Amino acid sequence: MCQTMFNINFKTKINKKGFTLIEVLVGIFVFVVVTGGVLEAYYVLINSARTSRLKMSATLIANEQIEIVRNLPYLDVGLVGGIPSGILEPDRTVTKDGATFNINTTVRNVDDVFDGTLGGTPNDLSPADYKLIDVEVICITCKNFSPIVLTTNIAPKNVETDYSNGVLSINVFDALGQPVDGATINVINSTFNPQLSLSDTTGIQGTLQLIDVVPSNQSYQIAVSKAGFSSERTYAPGLITNPNPIKPHATVASDQITQISFSIDRLSSLNISTVTETCTSTPNIGFNLRGSKILGTNPTIYKYDINHTTDPNALKTISNLEWDTYSIFIPNTSTSTHFLAGTLPISPVSLLPNTTQNIKAIVKPKAPNGLLVSVKDSGTGLSVSGADVTIRNGGLPKTLTTGRGSQVQSDWSGGDGQIDMYDETKYFESYNISVDSPAGDIVIDSVLGEYEIDGYLESSTFDTGSAGNFYNINWLPVDQPLASGPNSVKFQIATNNDKSTWNYVGPDGTSVTYFTSSGETLGSFHDGHRYLRYKVFLHTDTSTSTPNISNISFGFTSNCVPSGQVFFDGLSLGDYELDVSKNGYNSVLAEPFSVSEPWQEKVILMSVE
Repeated sequence: MCQTMFNINFKTKINKKGFTLIEVLVGIFVFVVVTGGVLEAYYVLINSARTSRLKMSATLIANEQIEIVRNLPYLDVGLVGGIPSGILEPDRTVTKDGATFNINTTVRNVDDVFDGTLGGTPNDLSPADYKLIDVEVICITCKNFSPIVLTTNIAPKNVETDYSNGVLSINVFDALGQPVDGATINVINSTFNPQLSLSDTTGIQGTLQLIDVVPSNQSYQIAVSKAGFSSERTYAPGLITNPNPIKPHATVASDQITQISFSIDRLSSLNISTVTETCTSTPNIGFNLRGSKILGTNPTIYKYDINHTTDPNALKTISNLEWDTYSIFIPNTSTSTHFLAGTLPISPVSLLPNTTQNIKAIVKPKAPNGLLVSVKDSGTGLSVSGADVTIRNGGLPKTLTTGRGSQVQSDWSGGDGQIDMYDETKYFESYNISVDSPAGDIVIDSVLGEYEIDGYLESSTFDTGSAGNFYNINWLPVDQPLASGPNSVKFQIATNNDKSTWNYVGPDGTSVTYFTSSGETLGSFHDGHRYLRYKVFLHTDTSTSTPNISNISFGFTSNCVPSGQVFFDGLSLGDYELDVSKNGYNSVLAEPFSVSEPWQEKVILMSVE
């Protein structure tokens, strides 16, 4: 019994000596949390004390500067190289309490409305009534430091004196004509010794008014800027790069107010892609982007006129552009490989402030002498789609329709076996067809000098680049030998979006009808499709005659077909006439023009009936 009691007491004693692992971990966690909180509080307290001390130091520095200004003679209260001029430095750095502070001082003359203003009613002929002094102190080496700003007015002790200087009023507004506050204005006049150089900002009305400005002829250089905004400035007349600037350096005359305005707004971007009218990306295309704003005349100097090149993905992003209307050109050089065949949207393209605009530049491989015709509404300036454009120079006229692309095949000498249309001399398959006599044309095959009765040819797959609409099927020659019989040339068309289901149909959408006249409409049941194949059927009533085909084309729309433009290429140099017609508009007839350059553009304005 005694032994049992001893064992029980011994176990109880052992259990009271230690802690479990969980208890130890909990204790450590509590200790860390409490200690961390204490240290964090201590750290915050120390930082708060230091921040308060630095703010006090900055306030003392600002007060000292204000007191210095108040004890200066009135004529000395101004900035070195500033307006008004004086002995104060606009920027100065001092060290105090182990920190570096920057002192920015601004002095402005104020024309008080109490006694009238210069040019107002009454007219104050001595507008520099008093001076406004701003002192801003910034801690350069401090974190989260709010600048200390003190302001005071200094008035002359005596009455106003005679005034022989002028006023320079600088106005800054945005694209909508609204004032831009906080814009930085830099003014330099290098004809003075020492040189005048000041920097200030516009107020809430978008205006900076400099009073008591020394008269000087076309020598006040002014530049306006703001973070994230475009910029604008004045230019010296007579420079080689811009001899006749639109906005020359400002002139200030005695007892006069010179007002000069600048327009800036938020920057924008353009995403430009170079593609064919079937949306095939065409990389590494050099182009010129030009805005409509000009800096000077005689010669015309554009504010933006820069060459770019699309990347291997046929894209080019141009950032930091100011709002403007931009035109795209592809320079004709010895190394250029393509012509510009249109743009989406139609050029010039309007770029609004703070936006990103996408532009598709439609390109075609260079062929001798290309003509881009842009058709626009004379009232709205918008593109006119569906206008028939015809050009002629004594030969057969050629007609294209704005807003419609065209796929053409005029050579089949490459043979069969091609599924997708890459080589324009090849096709998918044929039966009883010859493409060698004449070379490249489609005729019925002959055996021992006698033509077979029937034959057909099925094309490779044409890709229009996106789902769109199809308009008509055309072929040449239109007239066939009489001996071949009526309807010796017939077509059927198949379209789809899967590139595999080819159901050939005629004008009514069934497989039992055929297109027998060039120019027939394909039918709305093809709309919304991307891929097309044609099948041409040839027939002859006699073994001594065959119909022939030398050219097949069809019209379509896609996401890459310019809505108000057409492009003619392979033209000969010389004089032409041009007709443009569309229902609801007055036609343009026999408009003369000359093809004199490898590439040129003609803009046609159409008025509503």
